[in-house]
Amino acid sequence: MLGVRDLFRVGIGPSSSHTVGPMKAAQSFATSLKDMMFARVQVDLLGSLAWTGTGHATDKAVVLGLAGFLPDTIEPEQIDRVVAQARSERSLIIAGRTIAFDLDTDIVFDRDSDTPVHPNTLRFTALDAGGEVVVSERWCSIGGGFIVPEDRVGDPALDEDEASPPFPFRRGDELLAICRCHGLSIAEVMRANELSRTSAEDLEAYLDRVIEVMMTCIDHGMRTDGILPGRLKVPRRARALRQKLDGDRFRNRQAPHSIMDHVSLFAIAVNEENAAGGRVVTAPTNGAAGVVPAVLRYYRDFWPGADRAGMHDFLLTASAIGVLTKLNASISGAEVGCQGEVGTASAMAAAGLAAAMGATDRQVENAAEIAMEHHLGMTCDPIAGLVQVPCIERNAFGAVKAINAASLALRGDGIHIVSLDQVIETMMRTGTDMHAKYKETSQGGLAVSFPEC
Repeated sequence: MLGVRDLFRVGIGPSSSHTVGPMKAAQSFATSLKDMMFARVQVDLLGSLAWTGTGHATDKAVVLGLAGFLPDTIEPEQIDRVVAQARSERSLIIAGRTIAFDLDTDIVFDRDSDTPVHPNTLRFTALDAGGEVVVSERWCSIGGGFIVPEDRVGDPALDEDEASPPFPFRRGDELLAICRCHGLSIAEVMRANELSRTSAEDLEAYLDRVIEVMMTCIDHGMRTDGILPGRLKVPRRARALRQKLDGDRFRNRQAPHSIMDHVSLFAIAVNEENAAGGRVVTAPTNGAAGVVPAVLRYYRDFWPGADRAGMHDFLLTASAIGVLTKLNASISGAEVGCQGEVGTASAMAAAGLAAAMGATDRQVENAAEIAMEHHLGMTCDPIAGLVQVPCIERNAFGAVKAINAASLALRGDGIHIVSLDQVIETMMRTGTDMHAKYKETSQGGLAVSFPEC
């Protein structure tokens, strides 16, 4: 059973599927080499990783993973230093062994080989001094920082070691039935499932940690100026936007919609941090990391009576929607487009906010459905393969849509024509039908409309 720890993971930018996942896969492969004799390691990036890996810092992530680092513990300040040292010395310490390693030749962006299982595929090969293969592994980065050996993608046996949750569900209608039968809210169902694999103290501490990282990310993004990395030379906007909003407040000339401007500011601040390789929380992915924190900050700063318990219920409820999407569709932009990333994040945030504001379970499900429905068909077409344009602004709009969806749902009685399950199924079908060039390859949409010179 997936849960809050799976949907909200502390990591680094700019991408959960193209940075966090590859780093974890590389670290896992390096760990497996501990007792082997090898002289060289080659990494092939296939599919979407090959097409947009440079802009997503996939090559850097692989170096860090091979060196033994993980996204939730590495300090952002270490990243460039470790990679620069490996590049200048043309060597890397892997599994305790220093080997020759050339970033330009030992990491290959392979745009020709097939990716029959998932578009985000990595091939790791360790060779001996004579060039013979010692071991070779293929891994898939399936979105949200999740990684699976290629031959085990979709294998239910991967979950056999997990404790059975008291309230298992795979569909939204099952979740609502559980809530009705046991007199529980969605947040309470998720809390009970979490407590089957962790203590109450650890769960509370984890939720507090997620909130702390999210809020710190917003604060840091609102303070930081400069140019984002990459050839687009995109200037950060969050700091200037905050100054303008503060100026309006001090002059007592705030527009009625200024709260929404603050929500946009919060989302932009997070995604600028993500684009710069800073510390973020996948929610459920890095590309969509600004939506949930922005709406959670809106609840914390602007909703009367907001408290820690409400913020915990927000995250637990949001994770339930992420679980449903992960189980029945996808949160990978390379698989279903941005509808699976920002669309899912908006649905999660809408559900979480509705729950924190006192919605019934049916209203919560309605809020998630509204938010997801109005992201259907959204393509993933990052310019230059960077998680910047249109990704940063897209998070701002996803956050505003989430608040609108929660408000509409709270004005109703939870009865609606299209169910969340139907919208999630539609999202998956739409993603399957979507041409590959619109799914995180930077070969279509805005990515090819932007002039190169």
